[in-house]
Amino acid sequence: MFNDFFAQFWPQTIDGLAFGSIYALIALGYTMVYGVLRLINFAHSEVFMIGTFGAMFVPFVFGINTPLTGIALVGLILAMIAAGALASAGTAMALERIAYRPLRKRGASRLAALISAIGASIFLQELFALLVIPTVFNRPERGRIQMGLPRIMERTELFSIFGHKVMTHQVFVVVAALVMMILLERLVNRTKIGRGIRATAQNPEAAVLMGVDINKIVQMTFLIGGAMAGVAGALYLLAYENTNYYIGFLFGIKAFTAAVLGGIGNLRGALVGGIALGLVENYGAIIFGSDWKHVISFTVLVLVLMFRPTGLLGESLQQARA
Repeated sequence: MFNDFFAQFWPQTIDGLAFGSIYALIALGYTMVYGVLRLINFAHSEVFMIGTFGAMFVPFVFGINTPLTGIALVGLILAMIAAGALASAGTAMALERIAYRPLRKRGASRLAALISAIGASIFLQELFALLVIPTVFNRPERGRIQMGLPRIMERTELFSIFGHKVMTHQVFVVVAALVMMILLERLVNRTKIGRGIRATAQNPEAAVLMGVDINKIVQMTFLIGGAMAGVAGALYLLAYENTNYYIGFLFGIKAFTAAVLGGIGNLRGALVGGIALGLVENYGAIIFGSDWKHVISFTVLVLVLMFRPTGLLGESLQQARA
């Protein structure tokens, strides 16, 4: 067991950092919405799923099915990230407008919002399986199969750690995710929109008295969180080259676990929780086998809720300071 662990330590660490970065980006949507509304948006998993298909649409519509290089590759990657972010951000804003705002205006309970989120999640899954995938991607009667992305970025060794290869796509995912999270933190801590988000999270009534448009801030929160999930979807697609209509289910629960692990409502906690979860599940897979990978993630969720429900960092969005 220990020989296997040490033999696979670095490859699993590198892969865990890549997966953890994707979890962290998705977790940002959970943590921002919870910080502002005290709502767990379980439909956020399908926001991520739609981001993967938004990114896949770009090479599909241009008929690209071979690896690219140079400016063409950079342009395609940026277009895929933008398409994924736009698709997911639009979906998140529509969810807020249709599924949550009417309940909020009527003063409905959080349980009602939670049920609405679960219903919206199932609706989006089935919509893509029955209509969007067969129609948009020209896959009649194949909406429930896994769809592959043709390789558009060559897999080459960038450098090695103790003899273990670190591939270009793994470094790209980690670096891109870190850049997006840094930009998000700057936006929340240094801009007018960010101050509105933090004010609403801290005291909605006082924010209204100070002239903050709560509906606008809530919608911006969904837009930003959705865009982060869309970027995560594009990065996942570029690195692992497949998606399907239910891919958001496991990724959504794991991202929620990452948010809770780091401290729900904490932006930096989403990063810490995502990276930690990616590493823990990969290390656990070495010891217990890959079949136990998902069990390990959910065990982490249960243990955190039992022994440290505030997460590793614990500070909420409303306590952030400019």
